[in-house]
Amino acid sequence: MKYTFLFFCFFSYLLNAQNTVHDSVDTRWEMFTYDMGNVFKGMGHSYSRPLHWKGNDWTKFGYVLGGTGISYLIDTPTSDYFVGIKEDVPKFIRDYGFEYGSPENNYMITGAVYLSGLITKNEKLRRTGVLLISSASSAGLLQQILKSAVGRARPLSGQNKDTYKPLWAGDRQYHSFPSGHAILAMTNAHAIAKQFKNIWVKTGIYTLGSVPAISRLWEGKHWLSDVVLGVAISIFTVESIDRYLDSKYDQKYNDSSKKVAWDLSFGPGQVGLNIAF
Repeated sequence: MKYTFLFFCFFSYLLNAQNTVHDSVDTRWEMFTYDMGNVFKGMGHSYSRPLHWKGNDWTKFGYVLGGTGISYLIDTPTSDYFVGIKEDVPKFIRDYGFEYGSPENNYMITGAVYLSGLITKNEKLRRTGVLLISSASSAGLLQQILKSAVGRARPLSGQNKDTYKPLWAGDRQYHSFPSGHAILAMTNAHAIAKQFKNIWVKTGIYTLGSVPAISRLWEGKHWLSDVVLGVAISIFTVESIDRYLDSKYDQKYNDSSKKVAWDLSFGPGQVGLNIAF
């Protein structure tokens, strides 16, 4: 819990350090009802986006499938490696990786960000909170459905990476694909990093957000491909809802063109996926 509190304090300081505008026309209740409406509308918007995808969007989706497929090929050796180094990872990092990626702590942070904006009538903080809550809810619900539908065995179950029990919702040992911790942590990281232009601040935020995702590997809870797909779901969800919120709020923290560039590269003995925001 203490790691979650420190994480929230850090991001609250960063978000409040920006030049923001306070709106005072509407009452807080009016703001709250408007924002919660946008949370649910944002979720619906993200789910409907595939119906509107065009050529470039399907290309990005192809990159995701390709990256997930390539990581699937090396799931076993990467799992063996990360599980093997678990005891070498400092305990406070392992604890942070588990706590921050859990749903209850995730919503504690996102809710606190939103309430800070609501109490101070700060539209940028409110919008950030709406983006965080809507993205986490949308991606979180999707991953729960996928986990039960796919029914992939976790590494710690003792089964191999190709063991599945589709629609087997009753056994959590078969809830591996995709990684929920990776989705929630990276959803927050990507949504918050978008607030800043400084590359070092962005790097720090993504680093903190990546620890819960990586922690699932050394804990034996997920395979590499589970984490890779989880990160991709996070990015797609945040980008979709962020664009939707552009039409709902006057205060925009980032007026630059919002694009996600993908570059899948191959070389002797290596493969790389570069994502630029």
